[in-house]
Amino acid sequence: MHATSCDIAIVGGGIIGASCALALSDLGQDVLLIEPQDLASGASKGNAGGLAFADILPLASPRIIRQALHWLSDPLGPLSLPPAYLPRMLPWLVHMWRASLRDRYSANIRAQAALMTLAHDEMMAMLEQAGLMNHLHSQGVLEVYEGEKRYQASMDNTHWRTRYGIESQTLQGADLAHCQPGLSPQFTHGIYIPSWRNVADPQALGQAIGQAAIDRGVRHLRQSVRWLQPMGAGARLILEDGSQLQARQVVLAAGAHSHLLARGLGDRIPLETERGYNTTLAPDALDLRQQITFGDHGFVISPLTCGIRVGGAVELAGLDRAPNYRRAQVMLDKAKAFFPDLKADGGTQWMGFRPSLPDSLPIIARSPRHPAVVYAFGHGHLGLTQSAATARLVHDLISDQTPAVDLQPYRVDRFRLL
Repeated sequence: MHATSCDIAIVGGGIIGASCALALSDLGQDVLLIEPQDLASGASKGNAGGLAFADILPLASPRIIRQALHWLSDPLGPLSLPPAYLPRMLPWLVHMWRASLRDRYSANIRAQAALMTLAHDEMMAMLEQAGLMNHLHSQGVLEVYEGEKRYQASMDNTHWRTRYGIESQTLQGADLAHCQPGLSPQFTHGIYIPSWRNVADPQALGQAIGQAAIDRGVRHLRQSVRWLQPMGAGARLILEDGSQLQARQVVLAAGAHSHLLARGLGDRIPLETERGYNTTLAPDALDLRQQITFGDHGFVISPLTCGIRVGGAVELAGLDRAPNYRRAQVMLDKAKAFFPDLKADGGTQWMGFRPSLPDSLPIIARSPRHPAVVYAFGHGHLGLTQSAATARLVHDLISDQTPAVDLQPYRVDRFRLL
């Protein structure tokens, strides 16, 4: 397909871009979704499948700052930062430290909780209206802890969830074993969160949402965007083949590559890449009743229709460094130790780029320099969870309606330059 102009260009066909395309398809305008690959084939493909509406605590927190030095001492631990990448990461890390200070931390929790409330309502509405409720399950999530001390260390999470009306149940002994048979007895405590929803296959859902948008008239252009330039009242997109596209409005939802395109508009945004790893095993690899979170070890194990997925961890190493699949193997080895009956052979390894901002909140806002461009990126681990809410807010911005939530916490210029 060749196109030279459109009303709205959406750059990025992951779960955020596809959801925005579906939301904007009701405006009666020419909407173009620009993605060189199959839809939802990047970070969306490797998602663990959790709709983490209860996950309101930012990664930028006092607890994580305290744990970070311990984790960084292990190059294959839950958090890794190659020494050669440290100079580039320093500004981002300083911003993260600032965001973890108590007053900012509390404000960020409020902002995350507001976005999660909207995320739940909008996801249910989007799936219902698009006829995609068959992708949704309500298994909840089980967080597990080794011993009383580690369980007590998680009580800050429980406090904040309770404060925002998020139900959780503490499990021990026989109750924990009943909730998830086969779990190693080294895990003595668990917290079950029933409001956590799950999807059968994250990539399949992303593609179904994108197809629903296409069925409603959205066009899919298989191209990469090399550069973004302001142009009068709109924007010009320079494509990979050298051609140009003019759009009255642009939604930038290109995940971990978004900040590179924002530079063309003069907006310098401290976006970094959390490289995540996973291994997907056969669907019968384990009798897994719900998603299990091993918070102290930095990974989860999820039951999906495409298989049992073991993944997580954070590697702060940018877009260009070669994958280190030993990180995926370490998580798989731990999963095998935690579930002795796990059939850990024959899995498929994966690495993907999570677009992360220092305060764990996304940017959902118009560019302050060029208002024809709307930013919708930086969701970190929560792209799937917050996709429908982001789409609703982008729709509000594009159609000049009052946003469903206060957008101040998600503005572009909230980070002071270092």
